[in-house]
Amino acid sequence: MTVAKIIEVNASSSTSVEEAVRTGLKKVAETVKNIQGAWINETKVVTAADGSIREWRVNLRVTFLVD
Repeated sequence: MTVAKIIEVNASSSTSVEEAVRTGLKKVAETVKNIQGAWINETKVVTAADGSIREWRVNLRVTFLVD
């Protein structure tokens, strides 16, 4: 029987949503093996006073197999 676990991770990037996802997955991969996938649960932006985007933030749910 295969058992999977899901953890939530928050990550950010000043460049893009895609870079925020990559950053989060890279950090998780430092300590978690057998990552199977992830989905973006939530996307947020931090803005400057003029409305420009300063930072992209994502909440990821990362799925991995338990040994």
